[in-house]
Amino acid sequence: MIRRADVLVIGAGGSGAALAARLSDDPGREVLVVEAGPVPRALPEFPADLLDARLVPGARPGDPAVRTFPALLTSGKPYTAVRGRFLGGSTTVNGGYFIRARRADFDRWSAAAADDLWSYDRVLPFLRALETDLDHGAAPLHGDRGPVPVRRTGLRHPAAAAFQAAARELRHPDEPDKNAQDAPGFGPVPSNTVDGRRVNTGIAYLLGAAARRPNLTVVGGCAVRSVTISRGRATGVVAEHGGRRTVLEADEIVLCAGALTSPHLLHLSGIGPAEDLARAGVPVVHDLPAVGAALSDHPQVAVEWVPRRPMPEPSGSWLGGALHLPSSGGAGAGDLEVLQSLVPITGLIAGTTTDPGAPLPFLVSVLTPRRSGGLRTVSADPGVPPRIEYGYLETGADRSRMREAVRAAAAVVAAAAFGEVSRGLVGPAAPALDDDRALDRWIRARLGTAQHTCGTVPMGPAGAVDARGRVHGLEGLRVADTSILPTAPLRGPAATAVLIGELIAYAGSC
Repeated sequence: MIRRADVLVIGAGGSGAALAARLSDDPGREVLVVEAGPVPRALPEFPADLLDARLVPGARPGDPAVRTFPALLTSGKPYTAVRGRFLGGSTTVNGGYFIRARRADFDRWSAAAADDLWSYDRVLPFLRALETDLDHGAAPLHGDRGPVPVRRTGLRHPAAAAFQAAARELRHPDEPDKNAQDAPGFGPVPSNTVDGRRVNTGIAYLLGAAARRPNLTVVGGCAVRSVTISRGRATGVVAEHGGRRTVLEADEIVLCAGALTSPHLLHLSGIGPAEDLARAGVPVVHDLPAVGAALSDHPQVAVEWVPRRPMPEPSGSWLGGALHLPSSGGAGAGDLEVLQSLVPITGLIAGTTTDPGAPLPFLVSVLTPRRSGGLRTVSADPGVPPRIEYGYLETGADRSRMREAVRAAAAVVAAAAFGEVSRGLVGPAAPALDDDRALDRWIRARLGTAQHTCGTVPMGPAGAVDARGRVHGLEGLRVADTSILPTAPLRGPAATAVLIGELIAYAGSC
């Protein structure tokens, strides 16, 4: 039997694991974490492929550690979004990219939340406290005692070394520490991997000292279906565990289920835009129009090149280097990303580290903060997925930035230094590169997403929660994951997801 808790945390992913571990630092607080996926009790119980930092389990169709969501990237462009369904959540199945948000992100979020809790100067101590930086150690910008190990990818692989040389040939700045706030440029990727092993947040926060705390309970295979509300207060959740329906009660509920599942759970609980919920057959409990009204993510395409000779398999991580550069009007924040994969796309999909003869990709993304699309619940049945629309490439500025990003990657491949390892691009061909309309067609045909969804339960006075994750108009209910960020950061959000868990734990304890 699962006993009543002071705090019930829904989801043991990037934010939830950190939040639960920090809250349970107080021995007088009973913390219960429920995770829909499996929860290993020790490291040897993890499947080896989920620990191998050279693989990206989330890229493999049908992987048992992920949950899939049907979505539309643009009108008429279907896609399958994936999220982790295992201890550690998406930090178990992602690429291990662990780059902090930029100062401009914290300025924007702080303004939107009307609270300086989110200012860069306020969050920096939490960023330091969550990490053990294995390259820099204890320093003004880095920590050496936190749960998450951070190490930058080596640039010794021939393709990574050629990328660095090409970036210098093209006069992009060196950016050796992408977790500082230096001018954006080329550098290695900070990663929560050590010696080829992915250290997800479940391992980092919940399998260490916290696992021995009598006031912390982590339950796997427990899928939450809705939050129960009585007289304006959250009192518990309805869940399925062991094949049976159960109600779990707690003094406070914190949704850490991710930017796709947390808003869906709120909708299924009758919390969201009243007209949409009524149309879906969900009894309205609390009209909150901002829940699911829009989302923020990063469109992405793969730009592939042909190796001049067989490339060695990566030794520690599938990632090589990363180039960040500003788009036209990008205000210098580096809102275009060219991220190097040392594993072919076919290898990432198949779960192998090599595929002889296959091209290697640059993953090219536009990171400009923007809200579009949205998430709408269409049925009161929890088994029916919500309608997710990304709203990519809707404006001329969207399409222009994507073209700039692809052309930046093509320029790297065309550089003399990169010619040491490359025979040239697979595509786009020269005519398309030089023609905006042709390049737009090439991009649209290959469009994907970086899977960096944020903003579905945005914080701020006009949003759905306050700066501390408390749902407007209800007691005892918080949200603490990337859904509360009004816009996605100017980098991938994995490190920021962990920060959210740390920050909301602090805010909920003071």
